[in-house]
Amino acid sequence: QLVESGGGLVQAGGSLRLSCAASGFGFHDYAIGWFRQAPGKEREGVSCIKQSDGSTYYANSVEGRFTISSDNAKNTVYLQMNSLKPEDTAVYYCAANFEPYLKSPFIAPGYDYWGQGTQVTVSS
Repeated sequence: QLVESGGGLVQAGGSLRLSCAASGFGFHDYAIGWFRQAPGKEREGVSCIKQSDGSTYYANSVEGRFTISSDNAKNTVYLQMNSLKPEDTAVYYCAANFEPYLKSPFIAPGYDYWGQGTQVTVSS
C-alpha cells in the first residue's frame, strides 16, 4: 500500500513537500517513482529513486527544482518541490516498481503499486 500526503494550494514560487508512505511489501526492493496527471493530459513521470543504490532521476521539467529522497527507516519517500509553477498543477501519485524489473523510471505501466494521489495546485 502507498499513501501520499502533503499536497495543497500554493502560490507560484512556493514550495511543498510530498510524502509517500509504503507498507505491505518489501520497500527496499522497489524503486519509488512520482508521477503527475493534469486534467486532460497524460500521466507523466516526475522523479524516481532506486532504493538499492540511491540513484535518482528527474524529468527535464522539474530538474533543479524538485528533489526526491528516501527515509528507509520510515519506509517513506519524499518529493521536495521548490520554485513551483502553475504548470506543476496536477494530481501527484507515487508508485513502486520492483527494481530488478525496472526498465525505465518513467514508464507508468511498469509500476506494480500505486497510491491514491494528492492534489497540488499552484496559483499564479
